Amino acid sequence: MEQLRNYINVEGIVQGVGFRPFVYNLAAKYNLKGWVSNTTEGVKIDIEGKVIDIDNFKIDLQFQAPPLSKIDKIRVEELPFKGYESFTIKKSKDNNRVLTLISPDVSTCFDCKDDIEDINNRRYKYPFTNCTNCGPRFSIIKSLPYDRAQTTMKDFEMCGKCKVEYNNPKDRRFHAQPNACPECGPKLWLTDDLGNKVEVEEPLKKATNLLKEGKIIAVKGLGGFHLVCNGKDKEAVEKLRNRKLRPDKPFAVMMKDIEVVREYCYVNQLEENILAGIRRPILLLDRKNGNLADNIAPNSNKLGVMLPYTPLHNLLFDQGLEVLLMTSANLSGLPIEYKNKDAIARLDKVVDYFLLHDRDIFLSVDDSVSRVILGKERLIRRSRGYAPIPFKVDGLVESLACGSHLKNTFCIAKGGFIFLSQHIGDLDNLNTYNNFKKNIEHFKKIYKLNPKVIAHDLHLGYLSSVYGQNEAGVKVGVQHHHAHIVSCMVENDISKKVIGLAFDGTGLGTDGNIWGGEFLICDYEGFTRAAHLNYVNMPGGEQAVKEPWRMAISHLYKVGEVDIDLFKRVDKLKIKSVLKMLEYNLNSPLTSSMGRLFDTISALIGLRQEISYDAQAAIELEVIADRKEEGVYRYQIENDNGNYIINTNQIIKDVIIDIKDKVDMSIIAKRFHNTIIALSIEICKLLRDKYEINQVALSGGVFQNEIILKGIYAGLKRDGFKVYTHAQIPCNDGGLALGQLVVANYKRRNN
Repeated sequence: MEQLRNYINVEGIVQGVGFRPFVYNLAAKYNLKGWVSNTTEGVKIDIEGKVIDIDNFKIDLQFQAPPLSKIDKIRVEELPFKGYESFTIKKSKDNNRVLTLISPDVSTCFDCKDDIEDINNRRYKYPFTNCTNCGPRFSIIKSLPYDRAQTTMKDFEMCGKCKVEYNNPKDRRFHAQPNACPECGPKLWLTDDLGNKVEVEEPLKKATNLLKEGKIIAVKGLGGFHLVCNGKDKEAVEKLRNRKLRPDKPFAVMMKDIEVVREYCYVNQLEENILAGIRRPILLLDRKNGNLADNIAPNSNKLGVMLPYTPLHNLLFDQGLEVLLMTSANLSGLPIEYKNKDAIARLDKVVDYFLLHDRDIFLSVDDSVSRVILGKERLIRRSRGYAPIPFKVDGLVESLACGSHLKNTFCIAKGGFIFLSQHIGDLDNLNTYNNFKKNIEHFKKIYKLNPKVIAHDLHLGYLSSVYGQNEAGVKVGVQHHHAHIVSCMVENDISKKVIGLAFDGTGLGTDGNIWGGEFLICDYEGFTRAAHLNYVNMPGGEQAVKEPWRMAISHLYKVGEVDIDLFKRVDKLKIKSVLKMLEYNLNSPLTSSMGRLFDTISALIGLRQEISYDAQAAIELEVIADRKEEGVYRYQIENDNGNYIINTNQIIKDVIIDIKDKVDMSIIAKRFHNTIIALSIEICKLLRDKYEINQVALSGGVFQNEIILKGIYAGLKRDGFKVYTHAQIPCNDGGLALGQLVVANYKRRNN
């Protein structure tokens, strides 16, 4: 029988996912000899045997790979027969070229869940149980190749039993780098609010009892700490709100299982699949009336829900708890805490107890957030479970995009892939900025990145732009809304020109004004601003974002209908001061922002005149909108030297008429939504006629609004447009860096 030797290189997410054990067992199945090894280029396989067996091996290699793996490329080279006597797993190698893809952290598999629930299993109730199919990856890896010595598990030497599992190719813990058990692995302990150890035999059981008593506990999880309390205890929730200085913003909850989710929320099959899948994001669901604390998500018809994704989480529900409020453990504006000492130092005034462990987290990774609209999962925050899964994009040089100022993520290009980082957060303080820099340096190290191009926002005052300006390489400033549209184009694999609708709160325009209600004709390299909302002053600049009544006053001033009585909760002296600012054009930059227009309507109808969290006024306007209402307000489209300006004055006047006629605010809210949908479709039709483009891309944070996304999408499809939207890349600023990266590469190439 003819013998054959193949040298195989597998590229993709093939480390930390049980790929080498899979290859080993596959070789045993077909009686093949040789070796397999991890390298920083991917997994290398040198295999010998009968031709038919090697052919079958290669088929199974591609189609039977482990569930967490993702093969992007298999290269096969035929070599002279060598005569190997066995098949072995070689020690990992470190080469110069880097194509190795790292798996995200993934939720506990069903087998490991069975282990911790089986009283006869040696891992019964062990909170750090994992195997090759589940557990920590991205958050514990310090360097490549992925071996225990390169992770935060380095100092935990495996006991005899764990070593047997680790070295047994038939065991699902074969070469599971974080493998551990109660005898040799990380330990859990409980402390008071000052970090003093509470001496108890079962710290986890004590913690669950404390939660039942209404206590708040900081629980160290997979990618950082959570603040946790009983989701059915209104007083505990209120206590947490007061301590965290978070009066209104909805909290997320973790529910025991899918049956509990069905009890409190409306959930379809796709949503159940997402909730119970390996990534386990916080999923926004329509809530039912139930006996949850009503202050978990005030002024909202949604509930952010996730299922347990670590053994520790599963065990928190052991003592009869069903719903736990679970929110990122951080002081307002600061990044999530992930180190024991820092958490104790910063959160001592927020929590009653800490549930700690000694498996260090190397990279903090927040929970991902998503929702289902138009039959697709759409990420709002792409982090745990998703990062750093890359996107395949050819033709880019090694490069770095520094991302936005708010909801920051950064992005790198290397070896035909784009890697979008996990959620970093708002770069408003030194702590978050230092975390941003640490993560960039880590990505540079593990992917051996030497960026030739540095992309950043046009706003040079942003800390992300400051960082980019100080990096070596060709610096390219990218307009905010152009980056938004290109991120949508890249996700949908479109390179031809599109009509781009970029609707958000803030982004510096090329004219020095603040944009945000934009219709762009664009491709990867450049754009034309073809239409936009009319400019309105923002009295007080950023203060007008926090106090939407300022935008409402500005619009009323613009249309000559200032009515102070509409703002009963606002100090009259403040209103007079703002009117003076408008009269003399003091500290009142111009904006065409769609987000600020939503704020205006929310403030005019008395719904939300000041906010305590980002986009609160717009979010609550969507919540109250009467879905049955079909009315539309009047607006004008003006032609300004070939560009279309949407004059919103009549919208404001019509809203004032409705307010004076005592029309219910839910009707006004929906009429406003309908108006934005109508004018968007009308502008797209005008631009199609003018530019002969039939493709539309929708991006920017406003498209998180379900009414707006569904309405514009359906209307454009009805009129024969091809419409492209975001799904796996956030439409908000969390996806901006990806667009920046591609634009900068194309600009550099063509200039």
